[in-house]
Amino acid sequence: MEWVWSDGGRAGSGFVGLTGDCVVRAIAIATGLAYKEVYKELGDAMSHSPRQGVSTATSHDFLSVRGWDYAQQIGQRFTAECLPMGTVIVHLINDTTSYRTKGHYSTVVDHVVYDTWNPGDEDAWKVVGHWTCVDAPAPGIPGKGPAAQDGEDSESVLTQKEFDRIMHRLRSLENTANNHASTEGEKRNALRMMQNLLLRHNLDREDIREDDNTQQMRFTRIACPVNGRRACTWEKWLAHYLTKEIFPLVSYYIDTCGHRTLFYYYGPRDDVMNARALFREMLVTIAAAAHLKYRGYSRGSGASYCEAYVANLPKSETSAEAPLNSNSLIHSRTLAVRQAAKQWLKLECGVELVKSAGNRRSNYDPVAAATGKRDGQNHDMSGARGQKRIGHRK
Repeated sequence: MEWVWSDGGRAGSGFVGLTGDCVVRAIAIATGLAYKEVYKELGDAMSHSPRQGVSTATSHDFLSVRGWDYAQQIGQRFTAECLPMGTVIVHLINDTTSYRTKGHYSTVVDHVVYDTWNPGDEDAWKVVGHWTCVDAPAPGIPGKGPAAQDGEDSESVLTQKEFDRIMHRLRSLENTANNHASTEGEKRNALRMMQNLLLRHNLDREDIREDDNTQQMRFTRIACPVNGRRACTWEKWLAHYLTKEIFPLVSYYIDTCGHRTLFYYYGPRDDVMNARALFREMLVTIAAAAHLKYRGYSRGSGASYCEAYVANLPKSETSAEAPLNSNSLIHSRTLAVRQAAKQWLKLECGVELVKSAGNRRSNYDPVAAATGKRDGQNHDMSGARGQKRIGHRK
């Protein structure tokens, strides 16, 4: 199914940090209600914050009183064919991961998924049931529906500015409470004021930490399928090259779906989308060159050519000296973003990564590898307006 990134208005409402908020997000998108309103009402119903998820019973009660009707569909794969047209809130469960004990909620409008990632990329997600409402807001109406959630109007910007002031106040209070020069009375007063602000704005102590600004980032995950159940070595090298040299804030992992191999890119939203687009472009370019020269790219001479091609793509020049230079600071931020993205992947998508190793192929062709090395070295990574693009040097 087609997919549109949407956080349901979470960022525009001033919320930061990693959270399992799929129920709040899906309801906000489908109903047109403000994210903060949905968050507060669900939290009040459960007597605790919805940050780590919302029970099915609570979400069912919330939607039922607003005229949403539930239909059970246990066991059906998440596809467009199993859902009606219009605005639908879908309850999904992944039955292939034993460690995942909760499901996922997504909003689908006219068979288009509105979420921070696309569960339709995986066959493992099954539909438990869905909600529909005859009075659901139509998408695209200003102030309602998915179209309004994706942008930031003047009200959202104002809310974000207010939230920034709140965060600054909280950090100042924390500094006072931790300052050895503060009196015991000042410390107690600072802690009391902090507690009141945290409760009022549905925050906790983790949210007020800087963490290299990773709390402000919008993460996503996108799958890029390739032919065959097993990825070629050079395809893995290409994914590693892109996430190391071109998009260092992005990470990837490999999974299978039927007879396809899926490269999943995850991290900051814009970088992930660009990384996937460039990966697909380079896959086609390199595979086409190998096919024209050696009638294939997955084994023998064609695979040798592709491997050497990728291994000799231009790499950035970085210095390993001076541990406090600008490169080390960039590297530190990169590690912080990657770690935050990995936490988001586990919390939001229910994916816990494990390492695996494969066997190298045989039938290495040194002549084809030499040709691939030459073509890889002749790639130009600079383009118009300073954008990093792939194209042969003239």
